[in-house]
Amino acid sequence: MSESKTSLRRQFLNVPNQLTTSRLVLSIVVFVLIPCQCYLSALIVFVIAVSTDWVDGFWARRYGQVTKLGRVFDPFVDKIIVCGAFILLAAEPGSGIAAWMAVIVVGREMLVTTLRSLIEQSGGDFSAKMAGKLKMVFQCVAVVISLLVLMHGDREPPLWLTTALVVSVWVAVLLTIYSGVGYMLAAARYFR
Repeated sequence: MSESKTSLRRQFLNVPNQLTTSRLVLSIVVFVLIPCQCYLSALIVFVIAVSTDWVDGFWARRYGQVTKLGRVFDPFVDKIIVCGAFILLAAEPGSGIAAWMAVIVVGREMLVTTLRSLIEQSGGDFSAKMAGKLKMVFQCVAVVISLLVLMHGDREPPLWLTTALVVSVWVAVLLTIYSGVGYMLAAARYFR
């Protein structure tokens, strides 16, 4: 086996990248559960999946296992789980997530991924900013609360829960836009 294949295999087999792989697999499970209206199961699997995002990042930094593969793979899987959840929840009546909101989330992720690719290919750094990290947190909170609301089925969810849903979804969308604009401005400065 060539040295580059061995290096890639070693990178892929490290703990952080295996956690990211498990998050990808769990994402697919969530995507099957939501349309089947298995909201409690989807909620549990989603929470487990997104918690691996914190664990893999912590592990990679703590134990010096940050890899080129992980720098691409981890944010890619983050985008898969969040975009997929928003798309599928937008199709669920009563989720609190409108189709246009899912379009904003997916559009922003595609734009930032393209900008990151262009900048990093030209040798620049396009690391995640605090606004982008907060955006991810609120997107995940919005998905969790949406699933909690959907678990009520035909029963009216408590007012505090519907209020939390509206607030979390709007904060997620506004942070999505805000962080997207921030990344566009950073890219514009880089390419000047």
